Amino acid sequence: MRTKFKHKFYFALFVSLLLFSHCQKEIVPEPYKPSNSHEAYVHSLRSAGLAHTSIARDWILASENAMKNPVEVEPPFEEAFYVDHASAFAVAYHFSVIKGQRVEIDVAFNGQKRCRLFMDLFRVRGLSYEDWRLVASANNNEKHLEFEPREDAEYVVRLQPELLRGGRFNVTIRNMASLGFPVLGYDHRAIGSGFGVPRDGGRRRHHGLDIFTKRHTPVIAPSKAFVRRVSESDIGGLNIWLHDAKRDLHLYFAHLQTQDVKQNTYVEPGQRIGTVGNTGNARRTPPHLHFGIYVRGEGPVDPVNFIKKINSTPKEITADTAILGQWARSKQVSVSLKASANSRSDEITRMDPHSVMKVQAASGNTYRVLLPDGQAGYVPFRNIELAAETLEVHQANLTNEVRAAPMENAVIVEEINGGEEFFILGQFAGFWLVKTQKDNVGWLMIPAIPGSSK
Repeated sequence: MRTKFKHKFYFALFVSLLLFSHCQKEIVPEPYKPSNSHEAYVHSLRSAGLAHTSIARDWILASENAMKNPVEVEPPFEEAFYVDHASAFAVAYHFSVIKGQRVEIDVAFNGQKRCRLFMDLFRVRGLSYEDWRLVASANNNEKHLEFEPREDAEYVVRLQPELLRGGRFNVTIRNMASLGFPVLGYDHRAIGSGFGVPRDGGRRRHHGLDIFTKRHTPVIAPSKAFVRRVSESDIGGLNIWLHDAKRDLHLYFAHLQTQDVKQNTYVEPGQRIGTVGNTGNARRTPPHLHFGIYVRGEGPVDPVNFIKKINSTPKEITADTAILGQWARSKQVSVSLKASANSRSDEITRMDPHSVMKVQAASGNTYRVLLPDGQAGYVPFRNIELAAETLEVHQANLTNEVRAAPMENAVIVEEINGGEEFFILGQFAGFWLVKTQKDNVGWLMIPAIPGSSK
């Protein structure tokens, strides 16, 4: 009996455990948490079942294409572009930054409705954009990004307005020194001895910059910092050490005539901390400031790019921005399509007279344009004109199909019957861009038009 009881007991216990296990909460993965606003927006489209709509698919595809084909620019840079609210749009800019510089990216918007703009900054690494590292994103209501690289690197910033929003945008990318110049009233032109110059017959290297000025010239704090040490040594003479906690930089000021700050205090950018002299081992040299920068784990680094003043004003946009987003055509000369706004950049292709293009953006005295076959590049603004005025008027003898693109299989916009007139606005790859009597604009294959000119 006792044995049977045990068997029944263990059987009942097994069944109870089995039933209890089925009542437990199921194991589920952690909830998806987007890493940035752009990713969250894509996730919201998918969650709402909108990702399969044509406009949402185009929006996601535009984002990917912008990353695959970023526009090569060189800061300081400014570009104006127009976004049609009915189209999916994204643009990415690729540029290089030197360690010690600060980069500011600003976007101004001019539209009838409020527009949410996604701004995402990536550090370029590897061959595919999928390997790039997202390093910063603008807040939802801001159109500003600012960063300082820890090493010389290449970056891509992607801009994309939300769906069904458009208008005119101006993007500005500026680079500048991340620190102020440490001597009041002077700039990098006062540097007389650079970083790494041999000293003591080549036995050591110069671990800073020598900035030559008059004795008693104020030495100022290049940034907000903590005064770690105010001391004197045989080599550096009267010297001061500051710690810039924001950048984790140790700033060294030597050969001072006076020390005007106290240890364990804070200083603000531009605050006087001492004056230029020639104390220490600089007694036989003219008065100058030895300025050094040290990074934990790296040792001394070249300070010049941290303090060298550079031009941060982009070239003024002189191209007419009124034609942004519209069809244009080359004038009566062949036009070179360049890879960048720099006139010395490589030629992508040469366009025949009256070749049609869509004007995407304006920068300096150039337009960034998109050809009907998908090629993009830059042309001088003086070499193109709006494709608005009629070049020629033709009359169709047969029924002709006006298509949405210069391709035989493109969607038909309208059919022109024999005897109807149409107006030629430009040409591209064996097609004419035409305007019909119904004010539709589309493409007609040139060989298929047996009309007579009027």
